[in-house]
Amino acid sequence: MLKFITEIFKFTWLYNLVKMLVENVFNISIDTQLGSSLHFFIYDTVKIIILLGIMIFIISYIRSYFSPEKTKKTLEKFSGITGNIMASLLGIVTPFCSCSSVPLFIGFVEAGIPIGVTFSFLITSPIVNEAAVAILIGTFGWKIAVVYVITGVIVGVVGGVVIDKLHLEEQVEEYVYQMKVGDSEIKELTRKERIKFAVENVKEIVGRVWKFILIGIGIGALIHGWAPAPILAKYAGPNNPLAVFVATIVAIPLYSNALGTIPIAEALILKGVGIGTAMAFMMATTALSVPEMILLRKVIKPKLIAVFVAITGIGIVLVGYLFNGIAHLLI
Repeated sequence: MLKFITEIFKFTWLYNLVKMLVENVFNISIDTQLGSSLHFFIYDTVKIIILLGIMIFIISYIRSYFSPEKTKKTLEKFSGITGNIMASLLGIVTPFCSCSSVPLFIGFVEAGIPIGVTFSFLITSPIVNEAAVAILIGTFGWKIAVVYVITGVIVGVVGGVVIDKLHLEEQVEEYVYQMKVGDSEIKELTRKERIKFAVENVKEIVGRVWKFILIGIGIGALIHGWAPAPILAKYAGPNNPLAVFVATIVAIPLYSNALGTIPIAEALILKGVGIGTAMAFMMATTALSVPEMILLRKVIKPKLIAVFVAITGIGIVLVGYLFNGIAHLLI
């Protein structure tokens, strides 16, 4: 049974099915640029939607045990680096979007949770979300997915610890400390309610991100079929020491999520771009997006935002070099 499930999630069956569709129905060879792009687009769209639905349901069911109120109460129990580790781990199973950053930040500060612990949560949460892990497994394999999760947590923990050591509490807007958001009642859900919550989350999240997915897959399909592999390999390959740094800088102004960037990363890697370069691009796009910075500016001052961007950016660049360095062990 396990072997059967494993074969299904290798998606070889889907690859061959889409190949038959492109070549027999559309009468286009997948060895051509157009056929290659078309096959990539259809194959990745179906694969990602399947993985998206399954993983969102599973993680949403788990997430039903970790409401924002319960997350806050859990973090209140830990201090020091243990608090940073717990915050980053909770960031994995409680992947709130950037629009939730401000109320979460206020709630954490109001509860007396250290600034560094709060930032560990805010760094990890967008990088390692409920669907990215499944899509990474389906796209790149479990080794890359596991290293991605581990490094995402490490960036969150280290970033939070450094921010805590800098003692930047005065860089939080004064009104935040004066606010009292109070505690909402934590309602225990039945199994039926948790399943309903998971199903609703699947509908809501897929409905919210499908545009990003299609755009990402579309860009990936164009890269896959038309981008010149030798040029990409030369300037963005693992042997170019500046590629990871440039990819991180370029990604910061962009606005997307891991779901929209994974297909692009996949296409780039297939064209010879370094794994670390692609991973750094993904992480920077999700963790350092301009919209999140704008929202965070409502509760923290520019100096702390600059420190947050600098520390997280450095961490992502180092992760990129790590991925490039151990790429031969992951593929």
